[in-house]
Amino acid sequence: MTAKIAYDEVEVGTELPAQSFPVTRATLVRYAGASGDFNPIHWNEKFAVEVGLPDVIAHGMFTMAEAIRVVTDWAGDPAAVVEYGVRFTKPVVVPNDDQGALIEVSAKVAAKLDDRKVRVDITAMSAGQKVLGMSRAVVELA
Repeated sequence: MTAKIAYDEVEVGTELPAQSFPVTRATLVRYAGASGDFNPIHWNEKFAVEVGLPDVIAHGMFTMAEAIRVVTDWAGDPAAVVEYGVRFTKPVVVPNDDQGALIEVSAKVAAKLDDRKVRVDITAMSAGQKVLGMSRAVVELA
């Protein structure tokens, strides 16, 4: 597979379609099973509060994976992402209710690089707070 977006058709400042990703406690349990990360801060409210967290929090790698979906959906091929990195700045707090939390993700092309590559800067927010910092991906385009 290859990216469906042509390098020559992209400009610095191009905004990728924003997306929102709901997260519930059930989502976290499924992710824990898939990842093998059963740390109780991701499913046990009593434990999370005892260690100083406001409530159960989403896995950092889960949050990171949800954020990059904006880029992979835009590019049309997950393999087009050749670099990806973030800093975890705030946790995604997931209350035990019918709503859970929402991760809101936007992104834009920040730089055109050599070899048909672009750098995409990603913003991930939850409950009005930026949850990922320095979130950037390098994408190889068609």
